[in-house]
Amino acid sequence: MKHLVVLTGAGVSAESGIRTFRDTNGLWEEHRVEDVASPEGFARNPALVLEFYNQRRAQARTVQPNAAHLALAGFEEVPGWRVSIITQNVDDLHERAGSGQVLHLHGMLNQMRSVANDTAVFDCPGDIRLGDLAPDGQQLRPHIVWFGEMVPAIEEAAEIVSTADVLLVVGTSLQVYPAAGLLHYAPASCPVFVIDPHQPEAGRRGVRYVAEPASTGVPRVLRELTA
Repeated sequence: MKHLVVLTGAGVSAESGIRTFRDTNGLWEEHRVEDVASPEGFARNPALVLEFYNQRRAQARTVQPNAAHLALAGFEEVPGWRVSIITQNVDDLHERAGSGQVLHLHGMLNQMRSVANDTAVFDCPGDIRLGDLAPDGQQLRPHIVWFGEMVPAIEEAAEIVSTADVLLVVGTSLQVYPAAGLLHYAPASCPVFVIDPHQPEAGRRGVRYVAEPASTGVPRVLRELTA
């Protein structure tokens, strides 16, 4: 059985209506990244950060998976293939599309954790407010990996990529590390497709660039794999 590994980034979610850093000149909903997506920003103004993610969480519930999400989920039904998705995105659109194997590198909007314990994670169906406490008595925060924080799932992701027969890289600038370095764990013989209208530099020989949005590029490449 062949193993298709897919690394997805913000460009996939953007087509469903979720804004990205790249498309807003380093601003996210008019906020500086360091103010709403860093431990320092949270320490300075926790109420602002909590409300920012409350809004992101609410907005994510209003959007739907697009053709790229649906095509990847559907590919799990193709005989002779298994699919692993590694995503930098914090929404649950892959899961809502039906994908069964999804590893979130940067956490999830619909989860939360204590500020004192990053391993005890809870579902977050609504808002988090200042004063909302985890069972350990500490303030709750979004289960999001902020800039400057460790990426706990990166080793598991590297192991998954190392077993790829085909690697798809979709909708990511390949500028955010350590996620961008995952390409280099793919076997030398593994075909790599980079699907993105911006054609980010992969830093690897033999990469095929598909200069299309995810919603058209992903179905096209998946059709080719089964042709």
